[in-house]
Amino acid sequence: MMDPNSGTPIIILKDVQSDTMLPIWVGAYEANAIALEIEKIAPPRPMTHDLLRNLIVQLGVQVERVVVTSLRDNTFFAVIEMRNSEGNRMVLDSRPSDAIALALRADCPIYVDMEVIKASRNTLPTDEPEESELSSSEEEWPDVIGEAGDLPM
Repeated sequence: MMDPNSGTPIIILKDVQSDTMLPIWVGAYEANAIALEIEKIAPPRPMTHDLLRNLIVQLGVQVERVVVTSLRDNTFFAVIEMRNSEGNRMVLDSRPSDAIALALRADCPIYVDMEVIKASRNTLPTDEPEESELSSSEEEWPDVIGEAGDLPM
């Protein structure tokens, strides 16, 4: 969806087991890359995230999950967790928008660290449950959450 004040694209991640939502402001290019994959629109040539997925596959590596790991100075941080064919784990630093765009293409889960949820609650008004009601240190988020009109503003 678009931020009505700034016109900046926003990705809304929603917990699969509750009504907890996390808005992440992203650039237009990244929003477009995410939207194209959600809509299953194949561009005539691979986009950057398609190229990255193709490279990962050709190297025999599997993207296991992406995790939004922190929120510092109103900036979100994420990692891409992968495993090679020998079972060695690799973790790459990433912008959340790029990690999400890759996760959609790699069909892997998207997680958000509980500390990010807590930190975002301190910066955004919410009607969500208190932090003591949330049990795990990370929550899984679905790829698509529905219509923008369903979201609280």
